[in-house]
Amino acid sequence: MRRPDVAVTGLGLVTAAGIGTAASWAGVCSGASAAARNPELAGLPVDISCTVPDFSPNKLVGKRASLIYDRFVQMAIVAAREAVADSGLDPATWDGARVGVVLGCGMGGLRSYDQQHKRMHEVGPQAVSALLIPMMIPNMAAGHLALQFGATGPNFVTATACASGATAIGCALGLLRDGTCDVVITGGTEAGVLPVVTTGFAQMGALSTKRLDAPQTASRPFDADRDGFVIGEGSGILVLERAEHARARGARVHARLAGYGASDDAHHITAPDPEGVGVTRALTAALADAGVSPADVDHVNAHGTSTPLNDAAEARVLRRLIGDRAAVTSTKGVVGHTLGAAGAIEAVFSVLAVEHSTVPPTANLEHQDPEIDLDVVSGAAREHKSNVAVSNSFGFGGQNAVLVFTSAA
Repeated sequence: MRRPDVAVTGLGLVTAAGIGTAASWAGVCSGASAAARNPELAGLPVDISCTVPDFSPNKLVGKRASLIYDRFVQMAIVAAREAVADSGLDPATWDGARVGVVLGCGMGGLRSYDQQHKRMHEVGPQAVSALLIPMMIPNMAAGHLALQFGATGPNFVTATACASGATAIGCALGLLRDGTCDVVITGGTEAGVLPVVTTGFAQMGALSTKRLDAPQTASRPFDADRDGFVIGEGSGILVLERAEHARARGARVHARLAGYGASDDAHHITAPDPEGVGVTRALTAALADAGVSPADVDHVNAHGTSTPLNDAAEARVLRRLIGDRAAVTSTKGVVGHTLGAAGAIEAVFSVLAVEHSTVPPTANLEHQDPEIDLDVVSGAAREHKSNVAVSNSFGFGGQNAVLVFTSAA
C-alpha cells in the first residue's frame, strides 16, 4: 500500500545567527561565525560559545513565562509560534486530537536545576522553587507547546544526544504516515551553554581550544586545522502535515520529508565508529525509505562538528556512498553545536536549501583536510539546485539519525 506523502508547511528558528528563520538563514548564508566570548564562562578552560543574541524572554514569551519556563522551553515556544504562523494553520480551529508534538532534547532545564541547587545550599531547602521539576524535565517543552496550541494528540520527547532533534522529526514522520496525526509540530530545543556543561565537554577534549582569542574562527568543520566544536544553543521547529491535508487547505509547501533512517554504532560511548558502519546503515535506510538512490542526492547538511574524529568518519561514509556529486556543508561553523537541537536546526536549514536552491558555506574552511575528499562549500553561499537533500545527525552513545528532504515540486 502506498504511504502518504508528508509536507513541510511551517518553519521556525532561534539560533545564534538570529531570532527567526529569515535572520538565521541570512546568518548561515553569510558564512560569518556567531561564536563569541561568553562572560558567564569567564575564567573557565573554554570561555566561548554560540549563544542567541538579544533573546529577551520578557519580550518574546511574556513576563510570567520568563519567570517559570526554563530557557530551553522559551526558545521552543518562540520557534514554534513562528512555525505555526508560517504554516497558515489556525490552532483555534484545528482538531487538536489530530495534532501531535514531538521534540528532541538532550539535557532539558539544566539552568533551572543549577540555579535551584545553589539556592538550596546557600539559603536552605525552603528556597527551592515548587516549580523546579516542571522547569527542568526535558519533556516539558513539548508539554508547553501542547498547552500553547491545543494539541492533544501524541506528545513526547526523544533523547538521542546530539541526534535528538532529527530523531524527533523521524518519529513525527511515522505518526503522519500511519494515520495517527494530520499535523505534527516537531523539532528540537536545547539551552546547555552553562559553566558546568561547557567545562564537562572541555574536559573530554571535545571543544575547540586553539582560538579562544579569536572565537569566530574556532568552529571550522572539515578544515585541516580543526580542533573541536563550539557549544551553542537554540531551537528549530517544523510543522509537518500529511500532504493530502496540506493540499486540501491550499497550503504552501516548503519541501517534503521523504525518508528517515536510524541506527547505533555499538562501538564506543563517545567516539564514532571510524569506518562509519552505523552511519552507513542509517544513511542507506533513509535513502531507501525515501525511494531514492545515492546518485540522486544533491546536497548534504553534514553533522560536521569540527572535531577531528567525527568529521573524518562522516566524510569516509559520504565519499563511499555518495561521492563528490553532492554539495556538502556544515552549518555548525556559524551557529555552533546546539546538541539536542542540532538535528532540528539543520533540518530547517536543509529545507531552506532545497526551497531556495542555495547551499550555505562552511564557515572557516580555509584548508580542507586532504582526507576529506568531498565537494564542501566554502567561502560564499552557492546557488545550487537540490531536489534531494540529506541531513545527518549523530549522538554520543553511537546513535545516528538521517533525514531526507525532497523538493516540493
